[in-house]
Amino acid sequence: MQVFVLDTNKRQLEPVHPAEARLLLNEQRAAVYRKYPFTIILKEEVPEAKPEALRLKIDPGSRITGIAVLRGSGEIVFAMELTHRGFRIKSQLESRRTIRRSRRNRKARYRKPRFENRTRPKGWLAPSLKSRVYNIETWVSRLRSVCNITAISMELVRFDTQLLQNPEISGGAYQQGELAGYEVREYLLEKWNRTCAYCGKTDVPLEIEHIVPRSKGGSNSVNNLTIACHSCNQSKGNSPVEQFLRGRPALLAKITAKAKAPLRDAAAVNATRWCLYHRLLQHCPVEVGSGGLTKFNRITRNLPKTHWLDAACVGRSTPDIIFQTHKQVLQVTAMGHGTRQMCRPDKFGFPRTGSKARNKKVRGFQTGDIVEAIVTTGKKAGHYIGRVAVRASGSFNIKTGTETVQGIGWRYCRLLHAADGYTYNF
Repeated sequence: MQVFVLDTNKRQLEPVHPAEARLLLNEQRAAVYRKYPFTIILKEEVPEAKPEALRLKIDPGSRITGIAVLRGSGEIVFAMELTHRGFRIKSQLESRRTIRRSRRNRKARYRKPRFENRTRPKGWLAPSLKSRVYNIETWVSRLRSVCNITAISMELVRFDTQLLQNPEISGGAYQQGELAGYEVREYLLEKWNRTCAYCGKTDVPLEIEHIVPRSKGGSNSVNNLTIACHSCNQSKGNSPVEQFLRGRPALLAKITAKAKAPLRDAAAVNATRWCLYHRLLQHCPVEVGSGGLTKFNRITRNLPKTHWLDAACVGRSTPDIIFQTHKQVLQVTAMGHGTRQMCRPDKFGFPRTGSKARNKKVRGFQTGDIVEAIVTTGKKAGHYIGRVAVRASGSFNIKTGTETVQGIGWRYCRLLHAADGYTYNF
């Protein structure tokens, strides 16, 4: 991917090829401004120039969000995959609630329940969902500070629910024909976990199948659709599902119940995306698209299935040709900014560690910094780059992409990127 460039007044310039950035650094005409995303700042003034307008594309997800920056020509300037910590937040909140309630049952010291403090404002989101919105907004602001992003495209809804509810809908928005099928198929693949509903096969071509056949009065509603492999679809034919599964009553009950159940995870993520949409509107104009359109764009351009390439294919502004798709992408994981607890409790809620030191930094480092350590002698000899966990003794732990190395002396460490709540990898 390309390297972002700032002038001496920290204004955005045109992103450059990594080889050109390396030449500027070797000739001492530029310095490293930020490690992630890699940005250089020029040391000499240059004539003020307006860089090319870029478009930021976002494919929000419950676990991983794909982000890509594209030129109008279809060249991918920058791409990353952002891993959220929403499930970890939910787990921690549930653990804290369990400990708090157990203290109440034991008649021990506790915080009394606050029944009068349970009103929620309009548009309230759970902390686990809100963290996803804040993560994406943070990176939108960071990218806009280093390149000239003038428009945003985001996948607003996973599925076009209007089309799902009314398969016969028509009009200017649905004149593509094939796109309607992509919406329904993507919804069913997500709902049935990309598994044949009848035999449980995975990693095989799956077909849309009517639970109640059309010839027996079945409809095209998604409540009457499932996915099946080719052999199961042919074996069932136009027979009723009760007849086809007459020897497997447990499977019949499971399919009937799942067909009527809504896709709760998709509904939750859709609520998050609406909140994200309104927040991104405060930055610049936002184009929206559906998950079916994203898949349609990706398949028609012969691109593999990844989060960042899905992001590059979001919306109707997607260029006909997308290139620079073979580069490594930045893998970003949200880690949080630590905790405000004065000490760590055990599973029963009693303190198991001492109180925190007043100063978070040890020898100029703090937990969460990205450091480089070159150890030349001893059992720990080697070259390590990763997230550091500091100790008052000066013996640190470094978590690389593959392992955690313990007992690295602070003298071997060199700061690459100050703690900002994220960890980075390629």
